[in-house]
Amino acid sequence: MKTKHAPASRRRKKKVLQLAKGYWGRRSKHYRRAIETVRRSLVYAYRDRRVKKREFRSLWVSRINAALTQKGLTYGEFIHVLKEKNIILSRDILAKIASEHPGVFDKIVEAVKK
Repeated sequence: MKTKHAPASRRRKKKVLQLAKGYWGRRSKHYRRAIETVRRSLVYAYRDRRVKKREFRSLWVSRINAALTQKGLTYGEFIHVLKEKNIILSRDILAKIASEHPGVFDKIVEAVKK
């Protein structure tokens, strides 16, 4: 007797169509179109989880730099002196302090300038 794979293939197709839910037109209804789109979307998702980290770091750097230009310092000098003086603060924390607590950020800058 010939072996059938209906339950397995139905589950596989159902999984893909579930991921394609919300896509426009045939992409959400027809398995062949859905699988193409879902594969591509998973590639983008994988790539962009890594890109997100880069984008956030550059956002933090630009926020810190904007706060420092008002104080007459550049970002590069500031980070260099922070490392020399063993003041360990991550860029995301520095950016948050610069935007939400300018008084505290001023004290950090004064510590660096001394």
